[in-house]
Amino acid sequence: MTVLEPKIIKKKSFQVIGYTFEANLQEIEAGNLCKKALTRLQETSDKILNKVGDHIYLIQIYPMKEDFNAFKDKFTQIIAFEVSHSTDVPEGAIHHTIPENLYAAYTHKGPEADLHKTYEYLYGKWMNENGYKPIGYDMELWDDRYEPENSTNEIDLFIPIES
Repeated sequence: MTVLEPKIIKKKSFQVIGYTFEANLQEIEAGNLCKKALTRLQETSDKILNKVGDHIYLIQIYPMKEDFNAFKDKFTQIIAFEVSHSTDVPEGAIHHTIPENLYAAYTHKGPEADLHKTYEYLYGKWMNENGYKPIGYDMELWDDRYEPENSTNEIDLFIPIES
């Protein structure tokens, strides 16, 4: 298997409206928290105005501590639609602004169950070898290629970086 290098891109600031929760990976998997938030977002989709397409962002915000372990330490997840501007936010939802940044952009190909390997490569090997540091969050873009159980699944990853 050939591993492609991420592309370095500049992404402008944008806004999202969606649902958030805080948990570690064990709690997320045990409670199906991501799937529950995604279902809730899809069920209230018509109440979120000014959407920019049908794609969904998963934004993961991590505590900036050196020994952070996503399997044990809680972090914030936001599952949301991108919006052109915020007007009404549905009850229980949040509005969040993603700042402009440089990102390592990479497309994960394969089942979502293997996604941790892609993150380990990007955060471990690739960042260390290329002198980049993460900024404390990352994003996944889920569009019509998102088929989490299938080998044809594709997820675009965006990791904000600084050198």
